[in-house]
Amino acid sequence: MKLKIGIFCILALGLIVTGCSNGNSSSGDGGKVTLSFYSTATLEADKNAIIEAVTKFEEENPDIDIDENFPAGEYENMLRVKMAANDMPDLFDTHGWSKIRYGEYTADLSEMDWVENLDPALDPILKDEEGKVYAFPLNQAKDGLLYNENLLKEYGIEPPQSFDEFMTALETIEEKSNGDVTPLWFGGSDKSSLGQYFDQFATQLLITAEGHSYEEELLDGSFDWSHYTYLPEKLKEMQDKGLLNEDVLTAKITQAPALMAQGKIGFTVGGGALGPAVTELNPDVQIGTVPMPVIHDGGVQSWIGGERHTVAAWKDSEHLEEAKKFISFLAQPEVAKKIAEATSLPAGLTNVDAENYYSEYFDNYSDVKVQPYFDRVYLPSGMWDVMGSTGQELLSGSMSPKEVSKKMGEEYSRLRNQ
Repeated sequence: MKLKIGIFCILALGLIVTGCSNGNSSSGDGGKVTLSFYSTATLEADKNAIIEAVTKFEEENPDIDIDENFPAGEYENMLRVKMAANDMPDLFDTHGWSKIRYGEYTADLSEMDWVENLDPALDPILKDEEGKVYAFPLNQAKDGLLYNENLLKEYGIEPPQSFDEFMTALETIEEKSNGDVTPLWFGGSDKSSLGQYFDQFATQLLITAEGHSYEEELLDGSFDWSHYTYLPEKLKEMQDKGLLNEDVLTAKITQAPALMAQGKIGFTVGGGALGPAVTELNPDVQIGTVPMPVIHDGGVQSWIGGERHTVAAWKDSEHLEEAKKFISFLAQPEVAKKIAEATSLPAGLTNVDAENYYSEYFDNYSDVKVQPYFDRVYLPSGMWDVMGSTGQELLSGSMSPKEVSKKMGEEYSRLRNQ
């Protein structure tokens, strides 16, 4: 096993793909096959779960090495370069774009045994009408707001059901903690942290409420982006009121578990392995989760979800058979269960019953529907990066909320026409 972060190779060579070997499989070392594997995992618990699975696979298959890479915020840019050069990793994460962005590069996995147990909820994301299966789901997401349950109980705060209640909760934490607790925390040095805020709340703002649903306009390109301005306005309001961490633009996502464990964070946006990571550091702290709050009257709360992490195989890999062998290994029920539980998310297979850190909370909101990630359905490829970067510019003071919406509209039109 060789753990490398491929971004250094790209930066050093000025994005000259031919100088980087991470994207290629190789046969060396006495005939041993090395497969490159790129993942979008950023949380340490998620990465460790993947590394542990890789290690076990390598032990059982000594003729195969997996060279895993976790480029974090640079993942999409790196994969775009590799797609342009038709020099993809042997194995890679499609992170919600298995068909639209990566479809022509993925091998069809429909003949693999695990497909009969694929959760039907993932069919629209991972299968097409012809029956092609694009990737194997390591887990599936159910994102909302995460919060320190101890703090909410101490301050008499109920998990918010509306955005107004959410703002009140943040202000209460700021007041009752005398500023010692960050009400809403972002690891904003990674723009994906801020992108998560916009992506999850956009569904509540623009899709789920009667009279405020713009599905058709978003899909046909006629959407008026002034309707989006509410979200940057609220984020800027939070910053102006001192409800965000002061280091929001330099804080790293990896800092969240320790800060949560120390009782320094009230809320954050997202899901996944934060809860177990916090409890490991401080067993007395319980992390809760609640569906996304309602923004409009008549709206409904919703989870935001779909695939979280996947493994697809490059159709032109020199070692496609070995790549599929690794995917088959990941699909073994005991392996799939271990990964799902380690990442605190449901498995992607119906024959895997994974105990989840947040199961109690999911049961409490069992009637709440899961909505797909906003950008994966309604925005062209590349907009996730724009959501995050405009959030950074907003909080740095270089963009106003209206300018954020204007930039989103310009990039939306440009990327649709590519």
